[in-house]
Amino acid sequence: MQRVLPWISLLARLGLAGVLLVSGGLKALDPDQSEIAVKSYHLLSDSSAYWVSLLLPAGEIALGLLLLIGLAVRPVAIASGILFVVFIAGIASVWARGYTIDCGCFGGGGEDDSVTWRHYLNEILRDIGFFALAAWLAVFPRSWWALGPGSRASTAEIDTDIEENLDEEKERL
Repeated sequence: MQRVLPWISLLARLGLAGVLLVSGGLKALDPDQSEIAVKSYHLLSDSSAYWVSLLLPAGEIALGLLLLIGLAVRPVAIASGILFVVFIAGIASVWARGYTIDCGCFGGGGEDDSVTWRHYLNEILRDIGFFALAAWLAVFPRSWWALGPGSRASTAEIDTDIEENLDEEKERL
């Protein structure tokens, strides 16, 4: 199992990086629409919504780039996990308050009368999946092809981990 963990973490890291880069990039390409999407949640003042609509895409892109190169994986995964919890809470909030909006999670967003409870449920389940990737990386940050110290899994490190686990098992027996 020890030899598989870095590969699973690599897939989680690249998958989460891709999600953050695409969602941040699409929002950054249309900042006016991003502002409309943030305002449609009715959670922030107009001036706060404006700043969130500018900073959120930049933050998502920064987190995505750090994950892509494998730098500070554990802290970035924790920050990403917190971000997805905020997203889940925001979607649940508009659903509970009876608003019908496109979440704007991947660009677009705003009022949308065609949205049903299924949309909100799908968005929440999707974000729970993304949160699970972030949680995995918070627990198992070391993966192949990572730049950060302590986040990279070299063959020697994996072999050492395996040897240590085998030694612990022998001692228990």
